[in-house]
Amino acid sequence: GTTEAWSGPTPLPLGGPRLRALLTALALRPGRPVPPQTLIDEVWADAPPGDAAAALQALVARLRRTLGRAAVTSGPGGYRLDAKRDAIDLFAFEGLVREGESALNTGDPAAAARLLTRALDLWRGPALADLPDRTGAAARPEALRLTALRLRIDADLALGDSAHALPVLRGAVAGHPLDEAFRAQLIRALRAEGRTADALVAYDEARTVLAET
Repeated sequence: GTTEAWSGPTPLPLGGPRLRALLTALALRPGRPVPPQTLIDEVWADAPPGDAAAALQALVARLRRTLGRAAVTSGPGGYRLDAKRDAIDLFAFEGLVREGESALNTGDPAAAARLLTRALDLWRGPALADLPDRTGAAARPEALRLTALRLRIDADLALGDSAHALPVLRGAVAGHPLDEAFRAQLIRALRAEGRTADALVAYDEARTVLAET
């Protein structure tokens, strides 16, 4: 979703889209220096200002006023966000997905469901929404979100909670009609609910849609 910054329970006012894009670009590499040209490319994409270096310096100064000067440092390698990886939602999400998948693989679907729910609750919209050209950078986290959703549904089905999984699966199949895994899970959930006729309809629909691709 839209980039936010928090100091404890208090949200910090980030202002406009350029400032949010700069924080996003830095937060993708917490604790590491990011070269100015990389930041310019990610903040302005194909439309940098005439004096892009000066514009970036001004933007960094604004970000420091919001986050505190020590939060964004500079050195020979570029600008660096002084933050730990687990303080960034994207990396916290990745960690929770790994833990959830491990719990599911070791036979603890209840723990997996809790961890994967926490991971999915971190999402508030498209990944890296403030980057002008987000396509490449957002591909991996968006794919991992779908993996997390599949794993969460697997955990629900393993717990016998097919009733909870069904509405989620209906939405997942509608949003990703060519995803075989979601369609297979939908058929499993319908069968688990004793809805054999609906499961057969879902199977026929899956076969038809996938055969046409």
